[in-house]
Amino acid sequence: MFCAATEAAVRAFQHTRGLPETGICDQATWTALVEASWKFGDRQLILTAPNMRGDDIAELQSRLARLGFDCGRVDGIFGPRTNRALVDFQSNCGIRSDGVCGPKTVRAIMLVSSQSGDGPGVGAVRDREQLRIGLASVAHCRVVVGQFGGLSGLTRSLAGELRQRGATVMSLDEPEAVAQAVVANHFNAHAYVGFEARAEASAVAYFYQVPTYESAGGRALAELIVDQLNEQQVLAGVAGLVPTARGRRLPVLRETRMPAVLLQVGPVRAATDATSQIATAVLHAIELWTLRTG
Repeated sequence: MFCAATEAAVRAFQHTRGLPETGICDQATWTALVEASWKFGDRQLILTAPNMRGDDIAELQSRLARLGFDCGRVDGIFGPRTNRALVDFQSNCGIRSDGVCGPKTVRAIMLVSSQSGDGPGVGAVRDREQLRIGLASVAHCRVVVGQFGGLSGLTRSLAGELRQRGATVMSLDEPEAVAQAVVANHFNAHAYVGFEARAEASAVAYFYQVPTYESAGGRALAELIVDQLNEQQVLAGVAGLVPTARGRRLPVLRETRMPAVLLQVGPVRAATDATSQIATAVLHAIELWTLRTG
């Protein structure tokens, strides 16, 4: 029986997976439930098209990363980078390097990784090093600016300001988060900044974070955006709103391969009235982010 307790459980699950907290088990929620059902070793993992997804893959990525085999971000997606890391591990362990994570490879990973501790892994170390090096200036930056309805004026304003400073910019109005991420990945962007209007009073800059991984570059950019919004007192008059930065597993943050931030802001009228101020604050944050030196 789909009762109130079940609805509450669905909402709680949606919250942990970065899905709209509707309490309705729609297709996206069902897909996420299926991903969450897989445990490492339950099935054979291999590079396929479309890529396999699941919590078992996230565990594989976490274990390989702690052993020094770089899968990139821990996103639960078995893509080419995870495949290369797996093949490298197999080669180093004297296992057939076929890119198939079957029982023999699972046993080897479990045995070796039991001695690796619980550190952040090589991917997180790489991200921090890239953050320390920086990009010299915003003119050397490729930025994707996206929005998910109601804030096209904000994306146009920010994109225009970035272009004036020499940045290479792509603006996106595609309503699907995954579609925006695919375009951003193909664009080979250094950063993605998205905007999503909310009906309620809200100002949260989200960056990608899961229990075993967080995007260092995404966190740094999100915190700079929040600092600039607070410093310039943007939205301060809206119900005492204080912008914050939070780590979440939102779809657009999971699917993008570069540091990414999604700024959810509302109410819509307040966001549109403050378009110029928000764009200026985010622009300054991106400028500071490109000059970061650790």
